[in-house]
Amino acid sequence: MTSNLRHNPILSIRNVSKTYENGFKALNNINLQIKNGEIVAILGSNGAGKTTLISIICGIVSMSLGEVLVAGESIHDDFRSVRSKIGIVPQELTVHEFESVWSTVKFTRGLYGKKPNPSYLESLLKSLSLWEKKDQRIMTLSGGMKRRVLIAKALSHEPSILFLDEPTAGVDVELRKDMWRIVSDLRAKGVTIILTTHYIEEAEEIADRIAIMRKGEMILIEDKKTLMQKLGKKELTLELMKSLKSIPASLQKHKLELSSDGLQLRYQFDSQKSDKGILNLLDDLKNAKINYKDINTKQSSLEEIFVELIKESK
Repeated sequence: MTSNLRHNPILSIRNVSKTYENGFKALNNINLQIKNGEIVAILGSNGAGKTTLISIICGIVSMSLGEVLVAGESIHDDFRSVRSKIGIVPQELTVHEFESVWSTVKFTRGLYGKKPNPSYLESLLKSLSLWEKKDQRIMTLSGGMKRRVLIAKALSHEPSILFLDEPTAGVDVELRKDMWRIVSDLRAKGVTIILTTHYIEEAEEIADRIAIMRKGEMILIEDKKTLMQKLGKKELTLELMKSLKSIPASLQKHKLELSSDGLQLRYQFDSQKSDKGILNLLDDLKNAKINYKDINTKQSSLEEIFVELIKESK
């Protein structure tokens, strides 16, 4: 894949809205551009509109207003061509329990009109650690392996975009990390991945960009690293030599927080600003004859940023 192709939009969502017959507005003017080969995580609480948006892109639900282009093709005008470029892994384990792994993946490929390609399917199953289980009935597999089968089915027709709806819901931590590796490997092969997740650590671990939805609106779309830098706050914690009963008047301007035992002073600061707040604080501590034995800093996690962003305005 050339570098130019990698940075072209493969998915364009333009002014998409969805209003149901009962008047409920599930989506309101959604705009999103996704580049080739990137991983975008869509975060939002239940009812935010994540599943509705994915369903519209995949042609499962019709939009009320707007336009969706996949590799430059409209889902209205070129539905069959567009759908062949998309794979979707649902949250529910919807698999044919009595079929073998091989037969269900082979059948799914055929549904998209693709010619048989045993070597591709073999490579796919091996990449998902399913090759040794290809002849087993799906009903005999663990929940984690069934989820891998869903991914294999979604990739059987060689789509360029893969949607993952809560890909690691209900799986253990070890398998979750294994799934993250699978997603990273797919991206390395040029597959564009859009995932919805409730696990903030999942987005923090594997996504390139974060999109946050609330009440049918896209309230933020940002590069993950930029988001962490812009919205993440740092906290400085001073471990004191002696307990303080209260914060001295000379330190009040720093808006410090004193721990309940009086042995810690906490100070929040913006790491992006080049102010001298910390240096001034340390000077004032010295002048107040308050000695400390250690200094620790902590960066806000993506989860803390997410919680702040989706808070209801009072």
